[in-house]
Amino acid sequence: MGGAVSAGEDNDELIDNLKEAQYIRTELVEQAFRAIDRADYYLEEFKDNAYKDLAWKHGNIHLSAPCIYSEVMEALDLQPGLSFLNLGSGTGYLSSMVGLILGPFGVNHGVELHSDVIEYAKQKLDFFIKTSDSFDKFEFCEPSFVIGNCLEISPDCTQYDRVYCGAGVQKEHEDYMKNLLKVGGILVMPLEEKLTKITRTGPSAWETKKILAVSFAPLIQPNHTDSGKPRLVHLPPVAVRSLQDLARIAIRGTIKKIIHQEALGRAGDGLKSPPRFKRRRLRRRRMETIVFLDKEVFASRISSPSDDNNNCEDMEEERLEEEEESKPSELKPEPPVNFLREKVLSLPLPDPLKYYLLYYREK
Repeated sequence: MGGAVSAGEDNDELIDNLKEAQYIRTELVEQAFRAIDRADYYLEEFKDNAYKDLAWKHGNIHLSAPCIYSEVMEALDLQPGLSFLNLGSGTGYLSSMVGLILGPFGVNHGVELHSDVIEYAKQKLDFFIKTSDSFDKFEFCEPSFVIGNCLEISPDCTQYDRVYCGAGVQKEHEDYMKNLLKVGGILVMPLEEKLTKITRTGPSAWETKKILAVSFAPLIQPNHTDSGKPRLVHLPPVAVRSLQDLARIAIRGTIKKIIHQEALGRAGDGLKSPPRFKRRRLRRRRMETIVFLDKEVFASRISSPSDDNNNCEDMEEERLEEEEESKPSELKPEPPVNFLREKVLSLPLPDPLKYYLLYYREK
């Protein structure tokens, strides 16, 4: 799947390309994509392909193309405090981006069929929390992953505000998926070769919108036990946060407000992304179909109606780019200071409490 935008040199350039092609359209989604480096979810030997708009599969590990994830994130219309269920949660890349938007009072659950993939997802989640400076820009809703077939979820499970399924849903399972939603909730899933958004407008009322032509591997059917009974998947309970945890959230939030107030009138506030170089403008490319078969990617493109009219404009852009490249390169800016961390470390508190406020992070 993928190939809708050109490859980037790094995560920021990939996001720039997705924005220009209108796959990323809102600030919340853009912030989440920039906060988590897609390459961190690749095995080391495959990282050269991380910023291409292509799906990646290695054994049971699978990542959808960036253009698919961005369409999914936009369609889910995420807001702080919502509950989210990711069916086929895989590496946890999407769940972690969603968690940045849901905030500390959201619910973030994932169901994954393969135990080795759940272990991989937990390692990547731990790496993000412990090492990424982006973590301090947000209050995070940490994902919880359980093993099992998403077609065997216990019927007494809670319903969710947002649900995504990362595998092709057969028509006979459509109602099953819909019933996982609260009234007012949104379900996004591949259905009949289309990425589909379904909104539950009432107890028995639905609105359906087709988003994008795609081809996903189908859901794996349940393999019942010898007794013929399904292996029910029990989702994590929706637990109330401890008083200690609530205090940490409140203190970190207060410190962030103080930092913001101190930063007023100055350029940047230390929690924003570092200044980025102006990216090369790229032509938009539209996709008619996106197909992923085994380890091969097949893409059928539709030329933009304005492509023929824009040939002269493209040539002029290329000339300007060549002139820009011929200029001496600017010095790279210094990485931004993590003022939240600096402020916490300067507080007159015992070290164990400081480390607790910093989530025992390594950086």
